[in-house]
Amino acid sequence: MSEFRSGSFIEGEACEGRVLVVDDEPDIRKVVKMTLQKAGYEVLEAENGEKAIEVINSGENRLLLDVVICDIRMPKINGAEAVAYFRANYPRVPMIVLTGFPDTDMATSFLRQGVVDYLVKPVEGEKSRACTAVTMREQQGTYLP
Repeated sequence: MSEFRSGSFIEGEACEGRVLVVDDEPDIRKVVKMTLQKAGYEVLEAENGEKAIEVINSGENRLLLDVVICDIRMPKINGAEAVAYFRANYPRVPMIVLTGFPDTDMATSFLRQGVVDYLVKPVEGEKSRACTAVTMREQQGTYLP
């Protein structure tokens, strides 16, 4: 059996999919972006929830966004508000929460709201890549053992 590939094309180039990384820490965004780009994803960035909402509502991005990875504690529109906005307006785009402040009650609350996964910083590159891949496969209804 062959390995699953999303087969997306962004600007004429084949890619695994488009991911929006939302985090107020530039170093975290950089690490996640580099990890996902090496795995074949196109990565968009936003430094807070306000910018993330601008990104998802601009151009054709909203039609081509496959996964959102979002921090919780950020200035302006925080991650909880951004997650609520994305879930209400883009319910088919899977959300992964990334936080430096783990809280079991918060994680449970996010998962009940439809967030797919809850990662704790510092997240290993392989874990963020694997989580993104699994999330995309589940969203597209393709499951691999």
